[in-house]
Amino acid sequence: MVGGEAAAAVEELISGVRRATDFAEQFRSYSESEKQWKARMEFILRHLPDYRDPPDGGGRLDQLLSLSMVWANHLFLGCSYNKDLLDKVMEMADGIEVEDLPQFTTRSELMKKSYWDIGGHNTS
Repeated sequence: MVGGEAAAAVEELISGVRRATDFAEQFRSYSESEKQWKARMEFILRHLPDYRDPPDGGGRLDQLLSLSMVWANHLFLGCSYNKDLLDKVMEMADGIEVEDLPQFTTRSELMKKSYWDIGGHNTS
């Protein structure tokens, strides 16, 4: 019966997604909002197959978790990092949609403005 096989395949897929989500849940930080966690969990789950720790250890999962935090910190907190690192995490996150992101002014953008543009007073 083809219908039964399809239903079993769908159930197996759903079960796999639940296990992956449950596995990722242990890495949620207590300070992450639901929106931040959903985005970071999507980042983690997307790359988890490529970062599973080898049997002899190796810390690949730690590397993925660190990359996910770099991405989330940049996105939600405005943290800046080395250009190569940011390029890597932004490429890894390509296609992950996050709505209503905060807007930040970088230090270099502030430095480009003159003293007068950021609140200096002309005494003449």
